[in-house]
Amino acid sequence: MKRALLPCLLVLPGLAGAAVTCSVTATGPAFGIYNPLGGSPLLANGAVSATCTLTGTRSTSVSLVSSYSIGSGASYASRNMVSGTSLLGYNLYFDAAYSQVRGDGTGGSQTGGATFNLTRTNPTQSVTSVIYGRIPAGQDVAPGSYLDTIVITVTY
Repeated sequence: MKRALLPCLLVLPGLAGAAVTCSVTATGPAFGIYNPLGGSPLLANGAVSATCTLTGTRSTSVSLVSSYSIGSGASYASRNMVSGTSLLGYNLYFDAAYSQVRGDGTGGSQTGGATFNLTRTNPTQSVTSVIYGRIPAGQDVAPGSYLDTIVITVTY
């Protein structure tokens, strides 16, 4: 997964003096070496963080929504990492039980979100969410370096 830095500026109409800047960073899970003969899934974590700061003088509330692309896969049911013509199935989740797929709200996936209430006395707020990654066991794949790129879009 690619590391992303998305600086954003939000000016809320009708609220003179309310302005917010937000930044987002993400680090994908680094799975390491996958053993096709291993009997357990390969697990790894990444993280996505967002920070918003009130730059105006008027308090405001900011709601963030994050969505995640499919990457090299055909659906959110199973994403694929690619090495040449070989595919290695994996997925990204919101929870350690690996039941809530990170996505765009379609195909059984979910979006993420956070709400910040920014004031002059509390002008900066941050949130970090763990990205749980899982490669299912028992995939017969060729040796190689497998990669995928997921685009995270944060709107507010």
